Amino acid sequence: MRLLSLVATLFVMACPVQAHHSFAMFDKTRVVTVQGTVRKVEWTNPHVYIFVEVPDAKGGKTQYALECNSPNVLMRTGWKPATLKIGDAVSVALYPLRNGQPGGLLESVTLSDGRKIKG
Repeated sequence: MRLLSLVATLFVMACPVQAHHSFAMFDKTRVVTVQGTVRKVEWTNPHVYIFVEVPDAKGGKTQYALECNSPNVLMRTGWKPATLKIGDAVSVALYPLRNGQPGGLLESVTLSDGRKIKG
């Protein structure tokens, strides 16, 4: 019996652990829409990030960091690494960060040709 317990314990410890962070940092009770220009796209695991430069009320620009799904999930919903390019004008719907910083969790992107793509 001890040997069986030892083998079971070693097996469980050898299995890969899939950790994931909480989405509590995003306010999922509201959606904010901003319009701007794509400045950077990081097509990497575990999440794709999009950086959008948005004009602010003072005549300056604010960069929003947007967390997206994994590349695998995005590709299964029709995204490609070249879906967004630096310089693209976009309208972005996002769940904002609770701390008030510019950024959030991507809900969808509307491209300049009117296509809306879920995040």
